[in-house]
Amino acid sequence: MLDKPAGRSSFWLVRQVRRITKVKRVGHAGTLDPFATGLVVVLVGKPATRLQDAVMAGDKVYETTFLLGATSDSGDPTGVITPRDNPPRPSPDQLRETLARFRGEIRQQPPIFSAIKVGGERLYRKARRGESAEIPWRTVVIHSIELLDWEWPRLRLRVGCGKGTYIRSLAADIGEALGCGAYVDELRRTASGVYRLQDAIRLEELEQIAERSLPRESA
Repeated sequence: MLDKPAGRSSFWLVRQVRRITKVKRVGHAGTLDPFATGLVVVLVGKPATRLQDAVMAGDKVYETTFLLGATSDSGDPTGVITPRDNPPRPSPDQLRETLARFRGEIRQQPPIFSAIKVGGERLYRKARRGESAEIPWRTVVIHSIELLDWEWPRLRLRVGCGKGTYIRSLAADIGEALGCGAYVDELRRTASGVYRLQDAIRLEELEQIAERSLPRESA
């Protein structure tokens, strides 16, 4: 289990683990967007990678900050940000009532900047070319939404959800329900199935462990 830094893809993390461990068969159990941080369960070796589907099926927990009053074409801070003119500022009661509507089984449309395939091609490739696409809706489960902090325009939440949930889509949908727009400014995964972020290590720590335990190449 690794704590992914911001600005790096999950696939970059896998490549680094291959380099450090010198094991070719390495995978991960759940992608994190490059801007996001937190828990990535890395599977090293053939026996571990065979468990990928089972590990990915576990529920996830995220701590996230939404910025209200604007939207992003990617749903996160890396996209084109469009502020809303005079957006309404929801009261605490309005906020709690709206969040309650998103608990349970909901319908969700993934972001255009996502790895889902439509017509045999990943959506983010179409988005980068400026092409539109019919994005299929899906049913996902939001187990919990806990309000951590709220001061306009920053809304901090802890979200427990099932497989396939996009927090970026959740932010956009909540923003529309509130009438002010929203996008994800920060996202950190703290749990995936039985795995917890507090048990994860940084890549630098993995390198130190490898230096101490892996055999040195002879000169």
